[in-house]
Amino acid sequence: MLSRASEPAGSNRRTSRTLRGATSAGRKRGLLVTDDCFLATGATVFNGARLGRGCQVRINGLVHLRTVLPPGTLVPIGWIAVGDPPLIAPPERHEDIWPVQRNLDFPGYVWGLPQPDPDAEGVPGAQMPEITRRFGRLLAQHHTDHVLDEPTATNS
Repeated sequence: MLSRASEPAGSNRRTSRTLRGATSAGRKRGLLVTDDCFLATGATVFNGARLGRGCQVRINGLVHLRTVLPPGTLVPIGWIAVGDPPLIAPPERHEDIWPVQRNLDFPGYVWGLPQPDPDAEGVPGAQMPEITRRFGRLLAQHHTDHVLDEPTATNS
């Protein structure tokens, strides 16, 4: 669903955009892309991210979960933005990115599952069967989706 951030879903006003969708855990999790932002081919923007006016996410750039980009922020080609305030770094700096990323709690925020304990014994990815079930239910909610008309002078 695409709607203006300050308008109810279904509004025809076309300024800031919010992408929203219910997760299978029953919570709304979307993202906010404000005016004049540029998302290049291959850019990825995760749930809960907020992009201020005029941000740019270049080719294959990534804005992680719950990350807030102030107006005018640039995420260079292939780089990762994570956190609030954001750390913007190349993927080679994983040792700097991971401490910020881990605290964003992807499994809990998106799927309503407890974050695995990295020190616990067990199989890495043990949550994947439940995540897959929840993701399947989420995708099934979209079986009746249709393409929206392009904005025109009468509905923009």
